[in-house]
Amino acid sequence: MASVETFSFKEGPTIFSPKNLIELKRPGVGVANDAGDLVLVPVSEYSLEEKKNKKSIFIAPIESGAKPLEIHLEKGGETFWIKSRTIAHAVEEDDKLAIYAMDINFQSEESEGQVGALTASEPPVLIATLPNKSATNFRYSATTGHLVFSDYVYPDGNLASVKQGDEVWDARGNTAYVYDKTYVRHWDTWVGQKKPSLFSVSLTQDPDRKWVFGEHFTNLLQGTKHSSPVEPFGGTDDFDVSRDRIVYTTKDPELDEAWHTKQNVYIVDIKGTQKPRELTSGKQGAIHSPVLNSQANKVAWLELDKDGYESDRAKIVIYDLEKDVRYTLTQGWDRSPDSLAFSKEGNFIYFTAGDHATVKVFVLPVPPTPAKSSTNPDLGKKYTKPMALTKGKAASGIQPLYTGRLLFSQSSLTSPNDVFVIRDLQRLEASILQSDEPSDFEAHVEQITRITEDALKDKNLNPGESFYFKGAEHKDVQGWAVKPHGWKAGEKKKWPVVLLIHGGSFSIYRFLLSVLRREQDPRVLGRISGPTGGILMIDAERAVAAGASWGGYAINWIQGHPEFGFNFKALVGHDGVFDSNYNGYSTDELFFFNHEWGGRPWEEKSKKLSQK
Repeated sequence: MASVETFSFKEGPTIFSPKNLIELKRPGVGVANDAGDLVLVPVSEYSLEEKKNKKSIFIAPIESGAKPLEIHLEKGGETFWIKSRTIAHAVEEDDKLAIYAMDINFQSEESEGQVGALTASEPPVLIATLPNKSATNFRYSATTGHLVFSDYVYPDGNLASVKQGDEVWDARGNTAYVYDKTYVRHWDTWVGQKKPSLFSVSLTQDPDRKWVFGEHFTNLLQGTKHSSPVEPFGGTDDFDVSRDRIVYTTKDPELDEAWHTKQNVYIVDIKGTQKPRELTSGKQGAIHSPVLNSQANKVAWLELDKDGYESDRAKIVIYDLEKDVRYTLTQGWDRSPDSLAFSKEGNFIYFTAGDHATVKVFVLPVPPTPAKSSTNPDLGKKYTKPMALTKGKAASGIQPLYTGRLLFSQSSLTSPNDVFVIRDLQRLEASILQSDEPSDFEAHVEQITRITEDALKDKNLNPGESFYFKGAEHKDVQGWAVKPHGWKAGEKKKWPVVLLIHGGSFSIYRFLLSVLRREQDPRVLGRISGPTGGILMIDAERAVAAGASWGGYAINWIQGHPEFGFNFKALVGHDGVFDSNYNGYSTDELFFFNHEWGGRPWEEKSKKLSQK
């Protein structure tokens, strides 16, 4: 009997294998302290041997050569700054959430030749206890001494009665769910009675530097029917805190969530002494990333025009709280921002946006407020033509700092997140204000952290190469070619290829391609999104295709249509439906199908479109 070769992933010092991917440290987005001299980076690292996901935080100096400090979080949890030298750590204990304070000691270099040092105080000090372990999304206002967070509560909005409500729900005697409106189920969760809400509670230091935690939790959304952060993916990007004010977004409480994407923006004082006030016009679609400036007199957010159209272009909207005027800033720009932040002085706005399959950092000056609200004000190019500050890769977590600096995290095809800083922004801002149409600015980007550098230094990861080809209707389509290790320009050797078909189109950057590219492996090449036009000699007899989401649907469609002669030797699909019309029956987000197919799945218009 012939022996059968057992499949195993190829591994080695220079190969980035699936095992390497799983066990690689995964840094989150870096967050600087108020002083702007230290940055905190949450990191997770999975161990296949221990079958355990380990959590830690990296503290790195922004203006010093001191070695970064790693603090292991044995019980996991969430961390955030409460002072420039104090980190709060929220961790589950029994059925509650305990918050500890960890003081950071930082000695910077006082003279040339010295090396700074970072250490943590031991042990952490318990400063607060929250009644439910589900509390999350913490933000601290040093101005008022208030801690803001989100938690799930029953319709009574009472944080203290959640446990009692859970007991009643668990003892109800049946497992039936009865709904009189959608959602019934959203993504992977049955919709229950509890909804997320925003809370504030006092947290101050007495003259002896002892932390004092308040006894009263204020539900800032009490009696409004509002729910924030917006499920299922909302977090701290759905609200912002500045001084004594909080701005947040919520789905419109008067509309059925499954049929509408419309969200509103509201502002409320941090103590909840007044009811929230709406800032949006009422004629918008989805809303993302509401932010306040440091002066708490202007709010900005990302707004989609059409209710029900979730992949519409996002535009920056600014609301002047003192003049009660709302205006759109990027009406004429053909890109879609995905995060934003005011400069410390409030006169510039920095934001990220996808551009040619990268995510760049852009900047615009905040214009003088128009006389009246407008979706298309006459502002001039200075205020409407964004300037890019970064090139390539994928930026996130932008955070303006004092003294003309901008902190952000950045990942690429060769590395997960690291923290970077741009300096000398005063010169940039001055040149923008002095010119009617500013020229390009060569930003100096400095890398602050190198969290996975040692683990990846010998892995021969390829940064990829962008190219374009003519697609359907003669439109230009962008692709990325990630070449195999050992490829040489001009050689006649043919290489195997993986055609990776992306999903979306809600983001321009997600899947890691390097794990598909194997050193000297004749079976697999990295991502290509179309014909390479001479970039690489491809072996058509060793071509496979893979895709997820819409890409998974495309894989299923290719498999079901052999008459087109794609001739792939293997197809790999993930999260893809088999029939576009069936998608209208199976999806919980009904607005998606209704907009993209022009109606409900049984209606003639949508059926004809699906059959195309």
